[in-house]
Amino acid sequence: MRIALIFGGRSPEHAVSIVSASSIARALDRDRYEVIPMAIDRQGCWATAGVSAAVLDAAVSRPDEVPTFEGIHAVDPRLLDGSVDLAFPALHGAYGEDGTIQGLFEMLDLPYVGCGVAASAICIDKGLTKRLLSAAGLPTARWVEIGRYDWNAGRDTSRVRCQSLGFPVFVKPARLGSSVGISQAATGPELEAAIDLAFSFDDRVIVEERIDGREIEVAVLGNETAEASVPGEVVPGHEFYDFADKYLDDACTLLAPAPLEEEATTRARKLAMDVYRTLGCAGMARVDLFFERSGDRFLVNEVNTIPGFTPISMYPRLWGLSGLEYPALLDRLIELARARHEAQTALIGGG
Repeated sequence: MRIALIFGGRSPEHAVSIVSASSIARALDRDRYEVIPMAIDRQGCWATAGVSAAVLDAAVSRPDEVPTFEGIHAVDPRLLDGSVDLAFPALHGAYGEDGTIQGLFEMLDLPYVGCGVAASAICIDKGLTKRLLSAAGLPTARWVEIGRYDWNAGRDTSRVRCQSLGFPVFVKPARLGSSVGISQAATGPELEAAIDLAFSFDDRVIVEERIDGREIEVAVLGNETAEASVPGEVVPGHEFYDFADKYLDDACTLLAPAPLEEEATTRARKLAMDVYRTLGCAGMARVDLFFERSGDRFLVNEVNTIPGFTPISMYPRLWGLSGLEYPALLDRLIELARARHEAQTALIGGG
C-alpha cells in the first residue's frame, strides 16, 4: 500500500509535525507500506518529491532540529494522479488538523487517517468544543471567549469578563495546539499581555479558570466502535505543561498507568469515550482531562484529533502501555481509515 505521509504545514506547529512524521516513517512496516513523503513549507507550498524525501530522511527527533525547506506546488501532484492509496496527515494545528486538508482528501475520494472534516473543525476550536460539551452535559472549566474585534473595540469590558473567573487564568489561542501561544496570568497587566500574545496566533482567544488538578490524558482509538487506553498522568516539569516541556526538555514525567483508584480510572475512560462520541470523532483522538485535587471531578480540558507522534508523545506511549505497540497502532489507524472510507463509499453508492 502506498501511504502519503504529509507533514510540515503553515501552522506554528510546523516543526512538531516534522518530528511526528519522522517518527511515524521509522515505525511503519516497509514490507507492507511504501511511504511517500509529502512536505509542506511554512508558506503552505508543497515541496518536490526529492525535497520531501530529504526532509523526512533527516530523521529529526526534536523540533529545534528540523531543516528548513521551500515548496513549489499548490498541491503535491502525486495526490492527484493516483500515485497514493491512502493519506496519513501528520499535520498539527491550522491547515492540517482543522478539517481543511481532510476536505481535500474527501474531494479526491482518498482514504485518510484520523477524524473527518466536521470533527476536525470542531475539536481544534476550543470555544466551539466547550459549547458542544456543555450542551451535552459534559464538564469543562469555566471560560471566556474573546474576539479580536471586541478586544480592540473595548478592552475594559473584556478584562472584566475575564477577571470574573478569578486569578490565575490560562490564556490560549482558540485554534492551536502543542501549547503554542499559551500563558498563565495572575494579574491584570499579565492578563492583557497574555491576550495580546494569544492574538498574535489567532483572532479568537480563550481565557480559562486555572484548575488545581492533575493532568490526565486518555487515548481513544476507533470509528463507530472505539476503545480508550489506560489513562496517563502528566506531571509538568515547568510551571505548566508548555511547549518546551512537551518537546524540548525531559523535565515532564508521564505516570502510566496514572495512579488513580480503579473507580476513577473507569470514570476517566468513560468520560473520554463520551467526549469522543459527542464530537463525532473517528480514527483517533487524545482527550485531555483535569482531575481536581480538592474534589472528585474530572473536567475536560481539550481534544486533539492529530495528537503528537514524536518519540515522547503521549498518544502512542499510552497505547503501548495498553498493549498496542507503535507499529501495530499505525497498522490499526490505517485499517480504520480504510474501513471508514469503504463505509462512506457504500453509503453514497446506496443512496
